[in-house]
Amino acid sequence: MSRRPVSLALRVTVRVGLATCLLFLGFGWVIERSIEHHFVEQDAGVLAGVARAVVTALDTRPAQVPLHEVLARAVSAEKRVFVSVTGADGSRLYATPGADLSPLLAAGSPAVQIAAGDVRVWRTDGRRYRGALLRIDAGLPGHLRPITVAVAMSTDFHQHFLDWFRHTLWLTAAFACLMAIAAAWLAVQRGHAPLRDVSARIRGITSARLDTRLAPEAVPVELAELATSFNDMLERIEDSFRRLSAVSADIAHELRTPVTNLATQTQVALGRARDAAAYREILYSNLEEYERLSKMIGDMLFLAQADNRRLRLERDAVDLAAESQALFEFFEAWAEDRGVALQLRGDAPSVQGDRLMLRRALSNLLSNAIRHAPAGSSVSVRLSSEPDAVEIAVENPGDIDPTHLPRLFERFYRADPARRHTGEGAGLGLAIVKSIAEAHGGSVSIESADGCTRFVIRLPRASMT
Repeated sequence: MSRRPVSLALRVTVRVGLATCLLFLGFGWVIERSIEHHFVEQDAGVLAGVARAVVTALDTRPAQVPLHEVLARAVSAEKRVFVSVTGADGSRLYATPGADLSPLLAAGSPAVQIAAGDVRVWRTDGRRYRGALLRIDAGLPGHLRPITVAVAMSTDFHQHFLDWFRHTLWLTAAFACLMAIAAAWLAVQRGHAPLRDVSARIRGITSARLDTRLAPEAVPVELAELATSFNDMLERIEDSFRRLSAVSADIAHELRTPVTNLATQTQVALGRARDAAAYREILYSNLEEYERLSKMIGDMLFLAQADNRRLRLERDAVDLAAESQALFEFFEAWAEDRGVALQLRGDAPSVQGDRLMLRRALSNLLSNAIRHAPAGSSVSVRLSSEPDAVEIAVENPGDIDPTHLPRLFERFYRADPARRHTGEGAGLGLAIVKSIAEAHGGSVSIESADGCTRFVIRLPRASMT
């Protein structure tokens, strides 16, 4: 089983908190390093000053004054600094008591001038020292000898301060990180408040409240597109639900009529004894109702398959002119009985499609046209082709109220409600025509003006041979 994704609030909080913590930690590291560097430069300045005093004392020492007295006076001003002067042969010429500078002397690499980069750090007897080596030439003119001057100072006082500062700094940084994470969490929770409001409104939507809409101008700009998309989706759902409710009511009504007829005729038949001919007549009447029910159920199943994209097309080369002529022969007797002539005009190349479905669609349009054509008129099937499509138009005389045109392809819809009681179909024929056209990648349209009604099935040439 797949794991549930981490919540958006936790993701944002973790990322914001991590970025803030890294910022605080980096800032704290910079501060710590800056203060340490400041102390190093400060100590290097003190050591360089003492070293200069030693060099000056060696350069200006009177011959009659002992070396240790001159050096003692030179370093007496800095009680924190320890000095060791050694000759070229390694002999100690002078050393202040209190510190062992041998680790510094053993490090070697004396400098000509002491700078922060020349300072070294070491520990001796539990104490921390910072020092540097300076090499100079000293002695009488003409008898200059190389001398190594080691200067050092204890940094325990600095270190105590740095340890305290580091401890305080990182505690403060940790507290700031926690506060930043808490603030990020609160900000995310407050920031998600509009989402929670939208969710609450969505939860309140039921089948009885599909007219509810979100106001895009009342939500943050980041949610405006979401609100608009949701409103569009809800509008489509409301329209589908409204049509589904209407279709359900129409189905119930259409099924009730034949079932009522069957029940009534059966009750009449059972009301008294009849001869075989009377029973046979009643059974034939019932058979007509059964056939009507069967056709209606078959049409509804076909439309349900079309809605679920489960229609399976058996594509063959379909000659539209030949199919039209075959349907003319089928409807010839009915058309003559109604005084309607059938005409085929134009021509079109064969198309790749399901022969039975296309014949069914054309049959529905023809029967619909013949039914509505006045006596003495004609019904025409016009074939034509374009660079990107082929058209099959069925025309019959008569106008349809423009208010009915957008709904003629809806299921169970009739422009004349009185026809609901005549038994002339269930109002599914045009809906089936639309489903068949769309299943072939085409479309169907209707035009009614100037005394002529025209249904057009348009199929793309991509489906043609």
